[in-house]
Amino acid sequence: MTTMSTLKLTAAQKPTQMSAVQMRRNKLAKRLWEQMELAKAQQAGTQYTATKFRTITDNETGLRKQVETNKRVKAWWFVSDNGKLALTVRYGAKLLELAKGKYAIEVATPAELVETLQIVRQAVEHGELDDAIDNAANKLKSGFSK
Repeated sequence: MTTMSTLKLTAAQKPTQMSAVQMRRNKLAKRLWEQMELAKAQQAGTQYTATKFRTITDNETGLRKQVETNKRVKAWWFVSDNGKLALTVRYGAKLLELAKGKYAIEVATPAELVETLQIVRQAVEHGELDDAIDNAANKLKSGFSK
C-alpha cells in the first residue's frame, strides 16, 4: 500500500475569480469599516484620514509612479428631525433600501453608532443585504448605458 492511497483525493480546483456577489459584499464591508473608524475617531475627538494610492505621471521624466494621498470619507449618519442619529448605508453613490421604503437606521446615541455599524457589517458578510446591493449596483450600471 502506498502512502498516497491513504489520502482521499479529489478533482477540486481553486477558483480563479471571486464571484460578483462576494466582490460587492467585500466592497461594502470595507466602506463600513471606514465608517466605523470615522465614528471611533469622532467619539475620541480625533481626525480619521483614510489613504489611497493614485498613479501620477511625472511631467519632467514621463514616468508613472504611485503616490499615497488622503481620501475623503463622508459620514453616513446625520441628526434627524426627532433629534436622534439616522444612519444610511451607501453602495457607491446610491442609498441602500434596507427594508421596503426604509433607507435609514435610527440610532439613539452616538455611542451606539459603532455597534450598529458592526451589526450592519455582519449582515453584509452573511449576505442579508445582497438584494439591496444588487439593486443599487444595477441602478449604477444603468446610468452608464446609452
